[in-house]
Amino acid sequence: MGILRSTRKTAAPAGQTQSCSSACSAPRGAAFALLILLLTSLCLAGQDDWPQFRGNLQLTGLAASAVPENLRVLWTYQAGDPVESSAAIVDGVVYAASQAGELLAIDLATGALRWKYKTGEPVGESSPAVREGVVYAGDLGGALHAVSARDGRPLWTFKTSSEIKSSPVALAGRVLIGSYDTHLYCLSAKQGNLLWKAGTGNYVHATPAVSDSGLAYVAGCDEILRAIRISDGEEIFQISAGSYTAASPALAAGWLFYGTFGNEVVAVNLAARKIAWKYEHAERRFPFYSSAAVSGDRLVLGGRDKMLHCLNTRTGKPLWTFPTRARVDSSPAIAGRRVYAGSNDGRFYVLDLDTGAKLWEYQAGSPLSASPAISRGRIVIGAQDGAIYCFGG
Repeated sequence: MGILRSTRKTAAPAGQTQSCSSACSAPRGAAFALLILLLTSLCLAGQDDWPQFRGNLQLTGLAASAVPENLRVLWTYQAGDPVESSAAIVDGVVYAASQAGELLAIDLATGALRWKYKTGEPVGESSPAVREGVVYAGDLGGALHAVSARDGRPLWTFKTSSEIKSSPVALAGRVLIGSYDTHLYCLSAKQGNLLWKAGTGNYVHATPAVSDSGLAYVAGCDEILRAIRISDGEEIFQISAGSYTAASPALAAGWLFYGTFGNEVVAVNLAARKIAWKYEHAERRFPFYSSAAVSGDRLVLGGRDKMLHCLNTRTGKPLWTFPTRARVDSSPAIAGRRVYAGSNDGRFYVLDLDTGAKLWEYQAGSPLSASPAISRGRIVIGAQDGAIYCFGG
């Protein structure tokens, strides 16, 4: 991928709600109101739902729901085509998408289909997000769809100039989405109007993590981590990781963690605005495509070296690794002291967070590159053969 260092912010076209320039000059009261709405969003993310990719706005992959120790398959749903994106689970409904170009609403308790929405283009890795009765999903044709969570009725569609693999992030009144057209977009949640777009130097593959200070952090294929103000799209600062990034950053206790195609895991101290440490396996040097899960002083992510890695969040010291039989692009989830992850070896693994010991595995038989979603004591994950699995007690 090419590397460009410059960053640009483009205003919304005339007649399409608020432009970047007008947002920058908005009264302080408007920015304060947006901050209050953002804080409300962050509080709501602590409930038992899993409303978006990685479960919350900070992208930590940390579940609020306890998971039974003894798991079994409760149901499967056959989507027909590969499921690479991760599910969202809200109010007992699973929202999943497939390369068949379908957004599905499935009952979490029974596995029964509630409704189906046709996107018109395949859905790749972009995971649905749900907020205030609306489901948002991006497709490989570059469109972001807003659909009624109740019945699948289309509400609006916004078209970018290239494919969408980034997952939408739904805030109070706003939706963030990255596109391979090199931009991060901010849209009106109600009508899908463009509020602003921030330019980067290459594809925006990762999903932005959102802080309670009103910043979106997005790592990119131009090797740059950017902090972008959500109120107006202004870039506040940037940090070079030294290699391009497909993984989404996890935000915890003022630090950001993400892997790179330079075979490293990077930790950024946001107060100092600099990289605090980098981790590279001593022998197996492969890219990290998986996004990290963070719980306390531990972070866990998968590598294309066929392993799951657990590191200390403050030092980057490796605590354990767990070998699978193929690369691990699935982003793990953590519930309690257990780690849940898929692998391209077709197995779903449950590991002990403290030791990395395998506690259970299920052989799906098809690569699991999607990431698990956890809600109400149940785990949902899709497979490359189109099967969607629900595990529980």
